[in-house]
Amino acid sequence: MAQWTSAVGAAQLARLLTSQQEARPAGPGSRRPPAYRALADGIRLLVLEGRVPVAARLPAERELAVSLKVSRTTVAAAYEALRGEGFLESRRGAGSWTAVPAGNPLPARGLEPLPPEALGSMIDLGTAALPAPEPWLTRAVQGALGELPPYAHTHGDYPAGLPALREMLAERYTAQGVPTMPEQIMVTTGAMGAIDAICHLFAGRGERIAVESPSYANILQLMREAGARLVPVAMAEGLTGWDIDRWRQVLRDAAPRLAYVVADFHNPTGALADEDQRRQLVEAARSAGTVLVVDETMTELHFDRDLKMPRRVCAFDPAGSTVITVGSASKAFWAGMRIGWVRAAPDVIRSLVAARAYADLGTPVLEQLAVNWLLSTGGWEEAVQVRRDQGRENSAALVAALQRELPDWEFDVPVGGLTLWVRAGGLSGSRLAEVGERVGVRVPSGPRFGVDGAFEGYVRLPFTVSGAVADEAAVRLAAAARLVREGGASGAEPPRTLIA
Repeated sequence: MAQWTSAVGAAQLARLLTSQQEARPAGPGSRRPPAYRALADGIRLLVLEGRVPVAARLPAERELAVSLKVSRTTVAAAYEALRGEGFLESRRGAGSWTAVPAGNPLPARGLEPLPPEALGSMIDLGTAALPAPEPWLTRAVQGALGELPPYAHTHGDYPAGLPALREMLAERYTAQGVPTMPEQIMVTTGAMGAIDAICHLFAGRGERIAVESPSYANILQLMREAGARLVPVAMAEGLTGWDIDRWRQVLRDAAPRLAYVVADFHNPTGALADEDQRRQLVEAARSAGTVLVVDETMTELHFDRDLKMPRRVCAFDPAGSTVITVGSASKAFWAGMRIGWVRAAPDVIRSLVAARAYADLGTPVLEQLAVNWLLSTGGWEEAVQVRRDQGRENSAALVAALQRELPDWEFDVPVGGLTLWVRAGGLSGSRLAEVGERVGVRVPSGPRFGVDGAFEGYVRLPFTVSGAVADEAAVRLAAAARLVREGGASGAEPPRTLIA
């Protein structure tokens, strides 16, 4: 019986390898490895990055040789090297499939948090999340406990969410100029839970979903695993938001069932779409019959107190037939507060609630009560202001450290959000991620945020560190960059233990 569970075609693997190679120029005086070794290293890196899954069947030697325009001997030697290192297994008649050597952790396909035990020696720039804003978390939980007794006498299942929280969220949208009824709100287990439910309702296996390019890595992976066919739409240059002409073309030609966008402080670029772009995108989606899913998890995280934010995207869809909005407490407040919500037309909410019976049934009551306490007492606004101040401070510290240690890296500094999208001076983001872990800094590579190997020359850096830690992170990134330029990571010094 074959041991592989998926397959990677020759053309797809060739695209991934080619984009990786293009972003890895030879440094001065460096020696390129033999062709078979470079191919083996490229495939190994794709496996370690999670962009080629473990237990994925690789193309036959002859097929891959044709796609890469190399000799079959080169491919055969690369496969043999990978087998010797434990990254490939083969069986006559079943082909060859990817593996990881015994003792190696399985690569993650998304951006999983760093284990707490590794925090002493590793600077984690992989997860865009901050510690809880105290004392507001403790106060919210205490307030929730005070409200809990009446709910404890019920079954505790509220598939649409607690009525009090649905009403509070509806009132907030209404106060922000978007009239909303509680019947238009469903509370979910985080924004990921919300988008997962929307994808299952609207986009079955094989359906097209248009996504920004780049886009949030974990959402892209969620959609891939749901069987969606992702259609990338390039962002406009810098922080200027969407390229509306490209969106019109994709919506017209590909006719995707869904489109997923982040209008406010886009993850990973930090871009902020203006009102005209929002209006035009809604009109284009309506004309194409595409449902527009708008991720608003970063909406409140602007750094400038005087910044006048554009109207919400759903404000340009008064009939509610085109836009579905997703919000969350996880970015604005704390990642451990897994409360999200969907705002949509009442019939869409009813369908989502009905489908929930076969998923998670409902969201934890105590956490809903905590968020409701924050929203109803003014604690939310004070906690979010703490977040904004942290973001502003961390952004300034990280930018200054990068400009000092890596002056050839390029980026535009956003006015909000949690992420900085960085062009890494012509280096491979995948190799920076690999080498970075060896020198004590964890950073996600650009291709995690793209489709089919795009953005190999980028990394994403979050605004989660400041002061001496930001300085040390930049020093370690510079060390990783030097090793990548020199063509390897041999001799890398072990990371120093951080002082809290």
